[in-house]
Amino acid sequence: MGEPGVGAARWKAAGGALLRVIVVWAVSTLTLLALAGILPDFQLRSDDGESITRTAVTAAWGAGAFGLLSALVWPLVVRALLLVPALVLGLLVFFLNGSLLLLALRLIPDGGGAAAPETAVVVAAVMSAVASATSTALAVRDDNAYRRRLSRLATRRRRRRGRQAEGEAAPGTVFLQLDGVGHAVLVQAVKDGLMPTVARWLDTSHRLTRWRTDWSSQTGASQLGILHGSNHDVPGFRWYEKDTGRIMVSNRPASAVELQRRAVLRTRDAGLLSLDGASRGNLFTGGADQLALVLSVAARRGRANRSRAGYFAYFSDPANAVRTAVSFVAEVGREIGQSVRSRMRGDRPRTGRGGLYPFIRAFATVVERDVVVAAVMGDMLAGRTAVYADLVAYDEVAHHSGPHSRDAAKVLQRIDRAVALIAKVAEHAPRTYRIVLLSDHGQSPGETFEGAYGLTLKDLVRAGCGLPVSRRAGRTKSGAEARDAARHALLGALHRPIGEDAAEERTARGSEPVVLASGNLGLISFPDRPGRLSREEIDRRHPALLHTLAGHPGIGFLLVRSERHGSVVLARDGAGTVELPLAGLDGSGPLAVFGPGAADAVRRTDAFPHVADIMVNSMYDPATGRVHAFEAQIGSHGGLGGEQSLPFLLSPRELSEPLPGGGEPAGAEQVHTVLQRWLDECRGDPFGPQVPLGPAEDSGPQVPLGPAEDSGPRIALDPAEDPRSPGRQDEAFPVTGPVVQDKSD
Repeated sequence: MGEPGVGAARWKAAGGALLRVIVVWAVSTLTLLALAGILPDFQLRSDDGESITRTAVTAAWGAGAFGLLSALVWPLVVRALLLVPALVLGLLVFFLNGSLLLLALRLIPDGGGAAAPETAVVVAAVMSAVASATSTALAVRDDNAYRRRLSRLATRRRRRRGRQAEGEAAPGTVFLQLDGVGHAVLVQAVKDGLMPTVARWLDTSHRLTRWRTDWSSQTGASQLGILHGSNHDVPGFRWYEKDTGRIMVSNRPASAVELQRRAVLRTRDAGLLSLDGASRGNLFTGGADQLALVLSVAARRGRANRSRAGYFAYFSDPANAVRTAVSFVAEVGREIGQSVRSRMRGDRPRTGRGGLYPFIRAFATVVERDVVVAAVMGDMLAGRTAVYADLVAYDEVAHHSGPHSRDAAKVLQRIDRAVALIAKVAEHAPRTYRIVLLSDHGQSPGETFEGAYGLTLKDLVRAGCGLPVSRRAGRTKSGAEARDAARHALLGALHRPIGEDAAEERTARGSEPVVLASGNLGLISFPDRPGRLSREEIDRRHPALLHTLAGHPGIGFLLVRSERHGSVVLARDGAGTVELPLAGLDGSGPLAVFGPGAADAVRRTDAFPHVADIMVNSMYDPATGRVHAFEAQIGSHGGLGGEQSLPFLLSPRELSEPLPGGGEPAGAEQVHTVLQRWLDECRGDPFGPQVPLGPAEDSGPQVPLGPAEDSGPRIALDPAEDPRSPGRQDEAFPVTGPVVQDKSD
């Protein structure tokens, strides 16, 4: 027999739970009565009239039926719609909720309830929001209710999965990637009191380390290197591959699939998360078998697609769905208001924030955040060994508002609250968790290249090639100078004897260059010629181009291949252009302003098979930290220069230092090595995970990758282990209150 105190505590807990159900039911009934009095197309009694008591009973029936249907039917409906795109599912939430209300009204005895379909949508949304708010308020009043629920669900998960008893399991690791948050931004946010959770960790339990990105300082290159140990041949966010004739874009599903395939084939390793891991909100799987919002599997259809599991598990609770939808609308309004205020203040620099951007921002800062945070909490309660999740909210806002703006600062506050919630849930997990915060890159501020000089990089390239440009670009000083230089160079070429070189020049003059932007990194390719063009070939084809680019005040340096000197860097030097062999560059010369390691990063990219014919890095002003993005971003990353190249690692002190003596890791591949070592330390395995994929001459990885249009490893799970299973939703995502409560403006 158990102790009397334990039995009494259980009865008290059961009584408290019953009381909360009764209170929520009562509040829902009152809400239904109020809505029936306000909305003309919603009624709870017949036209010939009924007593107040009868109407109240009808409302109670309707509220109870709606609550039961929401708990029982809603998860099945959402599961059936798992293949529907996320934004469409978000819109369907309201209509599905309204349908459940209409069904609930039909279940009322004597048919006392009726509502127009459009009114039912409104009533259902209000009912779900009120029930969620009431449940959350009661949980807050009962200090232990939330903790008891988490503890109970964690125990149930542990028993079902057959894990070791608590205290015996090795610690798990959660990696939270704060996308785009640079080291300097994090330090300043802590000083300003924007991130109290991070500040407390720095004072008590964690160490902060800065690391340096590769030349391509963007999520595609960094996350591929971090999760899969190789970002070889990723020269930018976008690049043109001459051998296949396609443009690769890091955040497109087809490109992400191919990049992950190449990385796995190169490393012969499935990835950082290959042993009982979960990948949430990332571009790549990392070898995990539990996936949600992972781009490299987003193109899948059918049961094999696990990337939308997070949507199902989260939206299976109608209260979550309504709350996130309301927050989504509020975030759209917040962005519109902030954009209007920015224009009224005359903030500079500034970029366009209209069109679909408010909705894109709301998806990144609300929907993606809520689903990813809920998924991470479910992973911890499931006791998974390793979790890697990406929170993209700051990066999205900083691109358009600026990395040091008030808008971005408020996003950091909300991110800190999300981190605090994850840390709270970790206290109830079946194993100890060590939480590591890290970023994939930072962001550098500055006016766009077009805003500063009146023309785009593509305009400048076309003018330097003697190709037509828009009238607006042609009227700028840069455009006029480039066209004049091209015209003089062409006239000089026409006066030379007609030989092989001149004939080749005339033939190639009409070819259209491919100009792609990756933040403040530009990549220029000439698709009509295979292989990488040399400087000499470019000069013969377009005599003014390299001089025009290297001499422009908005450009820091160029990388091209020379037939005589190997790869060279071209940059401004007073009134002229200097050419320096890349092999001999160190901490001096035109790359010195970009910081230590810049020359090594450029040399590494120079060796990539798909490096562009001309690599262009914008200017960088070390006094102000400014760069010029070649796309419409006033906070940018993708090249060298300033804070974009300096992200951070925030790790528990129980783990070893990233590098002995406190050094800074250089490149995403080295960060992968650090994270893998930390996972090994948590597992108590000094030799690391044993997941051999076979030698290079073998038939390939044992985890099938499929063709280029496939989407990564497919590892079948027992249905009992699948968090999407109908009977496991409350365990995977147990939060009954808001995932993150936004209280700012």
